[in-house]
Amino acid sequence: MRNLQGLSEVLENFDALILDLWGLIHDGVTAYPGVIKTFEGLRDNGVRTILLSNAPRRSQLLVEGMANMGIGRDLYDDIFSSGEATNIELISRQDPFFQSLGRAVYHIGPDRDTSVLDGTNIEKNQCIKKADFILNTGPVLLTHGVTDYKEVLFEAMQLKLPMVCANPDEVVVRGGKRVICAGALARYYEELGGTVVYRGKPDPAIYKLAIDRLGMRDSSRVAVVGDSLATDVAGANAANLKSIWCTGGIHADALGVSYGEVADTNKARAYALSVGHMPWATIASFRL
Repeated sequence: MRNLQGLSEVLENFDALILDLWGLIHDGVTAYPGVIKTFEGLRDNGVRTILLSNAPRRSQLLVEGMANMGIGRDLYDDIFSSGEATNIELISRQDPFFQSLGRAVYHIGPDRDTSVLDGTNIEKNQCIKKADFILNTGPVLLTHGVTDYKEVLFEAMQLKLPMVCANPDEVVVRGGKRVICAGALARYYEELGGTVVYRGKPDPAIYKLAIDRLGMRDSSRVAVVGDSLATDVAGANAANLKSIWCTGGIHADALGVSYGEVADTNKARAYALSVGHMPWATIASFRL
């Protein structure tokens, strides 16, 4: 595992990058310092970029959200979200699990995530006893924890409702604060005995899709950059891609650093080993 001062040290090795969003590019509210300059530098060096996020909503909504942070659509080549992947599955129903789902869904999550149901011909029914399955896009309020959903999840388990989790992340940093995500609710549902299917990172299938969208034939020329060992690094390893771990994101507290501060190499290595997902390299922030 090597420690990079900037991405420019390894650009000769890669023609394209698969980039995370939360914890690398922005904190859910504000773009991190210097990211626009980094995007411009990558573009000037001919490096293609796709933003791959576990956000449980359609990709276009992420484009609009980043534009509001000053990150224009011209700065990256493509974008794809776990919410988009879920929407595609709910429409196509090619996967056996999705084929088996009914047309009435109980949605756990904020209204801003209902775009996942666009064009699916699925009816949102908030009477759980009348639902065929659960769509889990995360807590309704950022202040909610898993305990706020124990009752409804227990009832769903008794009804044997399958769950579609549109965001495998268990926690994310938003505006400097840690909040739970859909993945935390899904893991609890599994502990109860419920059935869950996930769409998004670290599933290697979503990385293959990202590579295809980039038009890359040689995956050895593609690297993954992200802040989560459990999703970004684990997914890259599963997809046989090199990963560059941003230590200033979700694991910053554990490493005793903040975004942009260089983590101790030995400490970072030991932490990655303890989690069980070793990156190819580390970087303190999204910078050239």
